[in-house]
Amino acid sequence: MATGQSTPLPRLQQDRQHAIYMLALRDGSVDVADLAGRYGVTTETIRRDLSEMQRRNLLRRVHGGAVPVERINHEPMLAARDVVNAEEKLRIATKAAEEVPERGSVIIDSGSTTQRLTEVFPVERDLHVVTNSLLAALTLSRRGLKQLTVLGGAVRTNTLAMVDDTTRAELQHMAIDVLFISCDGLSFQHGLTTPYREEHTIKRAMIERARRVVAMVDASKFGNVQMFSFGAFDEIDVLVTDTRAESEVADALADHGMAVHRV
Repeated sequence: MATGQSTPLPRLQQDRQHAIYMLALRDGSVDVADLAGRYGVTTETIRRDLSEMQRRNLLRRVHGGAVPVERINHEPMLAARDVVNAEEKLRIATKAAEEVPERGSVIIDSGSTTQRLTEVFPVERDLHVVTNSLLAALTLSRRGLKQLTVLGGAVRTNTLAMVDDTTRAELQHMAIDVLFISCDGLSFQHGLTTPYREEHTIKRAMIERARRVVAMVDASKFGNVQMFSFGAFDEIDVLVTDTRAESEVADALADHGMAVHRV
């Protein structure tokens, strides 16, 4: 009997589908027979998984397998984006998604790591999402997000993000529940940093307008000091990184009062 709500997936099925999605994003496609052998289930089970993931607008079924929605919609854009540490960034995004509230408002910063968040973002929740990234906005809208605001301003064609004074001015009128932000460098002396003056200005404004800040930083950024500092450690509530970050470093960051997750 239909109830109007989706039945929660069993834990093992959730884990398998998450693994399938990560594999599809990494390789560009998945094959039914290969997945059945990989996870020790029947091809019919895999086909049901793929159909469920298509219903959730994560994958599109093709003959013998499936491809990610993102690869269909945005291949030219994705081809030009940073793909370094892609698996780590997807794990970081999946963990960071646990910080998404059930309702309220969220800012998603531009960047390759935060873009991964848009691919796993729970679009069915009662949330208003604000972003300065055209690519993030396209991903979220095509996945079915209902309430979405794109900050205005001139577009940086290499990142498809808005980072000028118009963008910053729009932020001044907002009060946001949770900010998801990335950086180019992280150091104990300077906090979160970027080499770009305009990016620094927008990121700083985002932090000032958010009640809670979640930093998404893969371990390659640790110890990398860039020119402009925009976020102090005591302004960060949660930092999500990957297991390449040394546990001693994670513990030292936690001493600053933030929750640190290595995934």
